[in-house]
Amino acid sequence: MTARVERVFEIPAAPTDVWAVIADPEKRARPISVVKGFETTGDRTAVWHVLLPIPGLNRSIRVETEDIDVDAPSYVRFVGRSKVMDVQGEHRLEATDTGTRLTNRFTVDGRFPGVERYFKRKLDTELANLEAAIREELDV
Repeated sequence: MTARVERVFEIPAAPTDVWAVIADPEKRARPISVVKGFETTGDRTAVWHVLLPIPGLNRSIRVETEDIDVDAPSYVRFVGRSKVMDVQGEHRLEATDTGTRLTNRFTVDGRFPGVERYFKRKLDTELANLEAAIREELDV
């Protein structure tokens, strides 16, 4: 069972400004409510420390992430791997007459009971958090 979500945001800012936020792995991770810590480990790699409110899973999960496909300033795809789940995220930016269309796709494959169910309920909220963080960062 896999949780998937796609959401499109219209941001009233230039694509290069939106790219500056979305291409930064820490700025992508920080708005996600279950990410409790973050550490950069390389040019395109980082570790997310995730705490999921799932019964039987009462520890922080180390998710090793990597930006595997970057086409600045219009596209980034990253993967995250852990013993509990795999995550894939994509962000595509397109210029519009009023700013930027940002298309976001996330897929979560769980390896622990309840992970997909949790993300099926929460991915929309997490993407709303990401949109709010981008708007706040760009003051729009």
